[in-house]
Amino acid sequence: MTLLEQIFRAGVVGSGGAGFPTHKKLTGGAKMLIINAVECEPLLASDRYVMRNFAREITESLLGLQTEMGFERVVVGTKKKYTREIAALKAAFESSGAGFEIFGLESIYPAGDEQILIYEITGKTVPPGGIPLALGIVVLNVTTLLHISDAMQGRPVISKFVTVTGAVAHPAIIRTPVGTFIPDLIAAAGGALSEPYAVIKGGPMMGKQYTCDEARSLTIGKADGGIVVLPADHHRISFSDKPVPTILREARSVCIQCSYCTELCPRYLIGHKMRPHRVMRSMATSTCEEDLTDALLCSECGVCELFSCPMGLSPRRVNIYVKELLRKNGSVLQDRNIYPEQAQMRMNRRVAQSRFIDRLSLSRYPTGVDDIAGCASDKVTIPLKHGVGKPSELLVKAGDKVKPGDVIAGVGFDDVGCMIHASVEGTVTSVEGGVTIERGVK
Repeated sequence: MTLLEQIFRAGVVGSGGAGFPTHKKLTGGAKMLIINAVECEPLLASDRYVMRNFAREITESLLGLQTEMGFERVVVGTKKKYTREIAALKAAFESSGAGFEIFGLESIYPAGDEQILIYEITGKTVPPGGIPLALGIVVLNVTTLLHISDAMQGRPVISKFVTVTGAVAHPAIIRTPVGTFIPDLIAAAGGALSEPYAVIKGGPMMGKQYTCDEARSLTIGKADGGIVVLPADHHRISFSDKPVPTILREARSVCIQCSYCTELCPRYLIGHKMRPHRVMRSMATSTCEEDLTDALLCSECGVCELFSCPMGLSPRRVNIYVKELLRKNGSVLQDRNIYPEQAQMRMNRRVAQSRFIDRLSLSRYPTGVDDIAGCASDKVTIPLKHGVGKPSELLVKAGDKVKPGDVIAGVGFDDVGCMIHASVEGTVTSVEGGVTIERGVK
């Protein structure tokens, strides 16, 4: 069995964002492999935990991938300040005789955006609307390598390391079965410190937020790396609670066209024609489709609305709204050129991650979590879709008995999707909205 087949059978998807099926990502013939070990979002720390404690497994995965895929260059991109993590990786590389590189980045945001990471390491810009493969590069998250290591041993993806932080009694890295409910994770971290609370699934910059009631039905998928618990009246929560009609009305009436959102946009600063201020202007004038299609380049990093805008507007959510409309209408990018001159001021316009932590009033919460905890769940609901691609087809029904690692849903090798496995032992009690497995049910 090839390594790609092992990765497919184990149900490995990208652990750092969109959840793209890893076996599909590796079939493009890239010559360079970049490992994203930056831990882009403030407060999250599970990737760092993996680097410190599983450096040998990371190295084994890289050696296997290089042998099978023929990568000519392998680079691990991480922050210079992660000294313990870098030391662990260097020791593992040296003991194995591997010639992999480690590239240290400044602690800027969003250094973990794969296109920003590629620019930092290679000085090259991924073409607007394109993917890294256009440059002969593939990017994998560092925790994905741990799952590849498991796949090489025949072990599927059935658990995740998740950072649980913010307003909880004991912020921790929690190893938990895929499909664990958010309240169980919060309880494993000692419980929330305030009632009511809100939950951000993901990080505080790009994560999606939910009320306490909404969070009760949320579960952890393969691509999820953290949750942040905040008081319901926290600034980050109330700011993002604005309804879309209010955001659009403010864009039309309050935007002063200062262009700070554009001047600090990370994608603009690597040469993309991403100009949020012109999207905001076009929302008021409704005259220039070319300006509106800039929104298709938005990575939704949040720099524009959570840092740049002096008026407290939401260019990111305007971009998201416009993108949805454009895609429904079949609109495409009007300009796919690269503008290198935009990068001339980039070194002076990069923003330290610490400034976002201060701006979002998150400095009271730990930025590096070392504690590890477990989360034993009596009930999980495993989604049939874990990121980009098609939902997996059910292979079980209510009443079936399953044990960890059993295949419960699947796709074909050529599909963009992933195999899904039971994460706990128990009985399938429902297949509506995912596969629910409960312990102790006869």
